[in-house]
Amino acid sequence: MPKGKRGKSKSGGRTSAPKLDANLVVGSEEESNFDNASIISNVSESRFGSDDGTWGEEVEDGAMYDDFEEKMKEAIDGTTQKSAKGRMVCLETIRKGFTSKYMYDFIIERKITVTDMLERSLKKGKGEEQEIAAILTALVCIHLGVGNECETLFHEIGPIFSQIIADPTASSLARAKCATALGLCSFITSSGVSGLALNMQLLHTIFSGSFLKGNGAVPSHTPEVATLHSHALLAWSLLVTILSTSQVLELAVSHLQKLSELLESPNLELRIAAGETIAVLYEVMRETDEDFEGDNIDELCVKLQQLATDSQKFRAKKDRRQQRSSFRDVLRAVEGGESPDVRVKFGREILYIDSWCKKRQYDALCYALGSGMNLHLKENELLRDIFELGAPLANGGMVQKISKFDRHMVNVAACKARTKSRGKLRDKRADVIG
Repeated sequence: MPKGKRGKSKSGGRTSAPKLDANLVVGSEEESNFDNASIISNVSESRFGSDDGTWGEEVEDGAMYDDFEEKMKEAIDGTTQKSAKGRMVCLETIRKGFTSKYMYDFIIERKITVTDMLERSLKKGKGEEQEIAAILTALVCIHLGVGNECETLFHEIGPIFSQIIADPTASSLARAKCATALGLCSFITSSGVSGLALNMQLLHTIFSGSFLKGNGAVPSHTPEVATLHSHALLAWSLLVTILSTSQVLELAVSHLQKLSELLESPNLELRIAAGETIAVLYEVMRETDEDFEGDNIDELCVKLQQLATDSQKFRAKKDRRQQRSSFRDVLRAVEGGESPDVRVKFGREILYIDSWCKKRQYDALCYALGSGMNLHLKENELLRDIFELGAPLANGGMVQKISKFDRHMVNVAACKARTKSRGKLRDKRADVIG
C-alpha cells in the first residue's frame, strides 16, 4: 500500500452557519463540474482588472474557489436539519463537491465536523440517506489517504458499516453501499491483519447467500438482494488484492469451487463479479506458480465458455453483449493467464491497467469518484501512489494558457523574423539575376 499522507494537521472545528435550504442542490446527475453550476454569477462581482485591462485569472480562480468552499460549508451545516429530504440534498451536494475537487486541506480543517456528520447520517438516517453517507465516507478516506486521520475516521465509522451490513431489516441498497464503502476504507487503511480478516468474513457471509443450496438449486433473490451480494463480493475481491500470496492460496483452495457456483446466478452483475474475482485469484496464484490450475479447472472453463458465447434470447441484448465481453476476458485469464490491457488517458498522462488486481482497484475507486476519477488521478496523492504515477505534474500536466497580448507579441516577432528572412532571400536572388 502507498505510504502515508503529507503531514498536515489542523484542529477540526464546528461551524454554525444557517441551515442550507433544500433547494440548494446544484446541477444534474450528469454534471461533473459541480463548482461551475451556480457560482459564476457571484464571482463576476469580485473580479479585478489588471493595469493593461485584462482580467486577473489568479484572482478569479481564488474567488471561485472561496465561493465553492462557502457553499460546501453551508451544505455541511445543512446536514443537521430535521428534514430528511433537506439532509439528503446537502449530502448529495457534498458528495458532488468531493468528486469534482481534491479537498484534502478543506476536510482536515474540519475533520471532527465531517466525522460527526457521517456518523449521524449513518446512525439516524434511513435508506437513501445511509447510501449517500456511506459513499461519502469512502470519498473522505480517498481524500485523506493513508495516515492517522483516515485510520481514526474508519475506526469510528467502520463498526457502523458492519452493523448496517449485518442488519437484515435495513435497506438492501443501503447495506450494499455500506459493503462497498467498508471494502474501500479497509483497502486504504489496510485495517490491520485481524481487522481485514473480520471485514472479509463479514462480506463473505453476505455473498455466500447466493451459493447453491444443499440440493444444488440456485437461490432466488430480489434484484436488491442480488445487488447487495454483488457489492459484497466486489468489496471482498478488492481486499484480496492486498493480501499476501499465502493468504490468497488459502482462499483459492477453499473458495474457487464455491465462487464458480455464483456463475449460475440469474443476476448479471453477480455473475460478472464472480468471474472477475476468479480471475483475480488465478492471477495472484500464478505469480508464484505458473502452472496453478486449482480443482476442476476443466469444469470451470466449460462454464466460462458458455457464458462467453451465451446467446439465449430470454436475456436482454445489452446484457448478453456485456456478459460475453466480460467472460471472454475472464476465460482467457483462466485458460492462458492473459491480463487486461486498458489505457486510461487523463491530461497529458496515461494510466496502464495491465493486471486484474489493478483493474479491480481502479473500478472500485472509479465507482466512488465517478466523473471525478480523472481529476483525482492528476492531483490525489493516494491514487497516484496506488497506480505508481509519481508526483503530480505541474499545472495538472496541462500547458499553461498565455494571454492575448503575449500571443500578439509572439506573432509580431515571428512576422518580423519572416520579413528579414525573405528580404535576405530577395537580395540573394537579385544578385544572381544581376
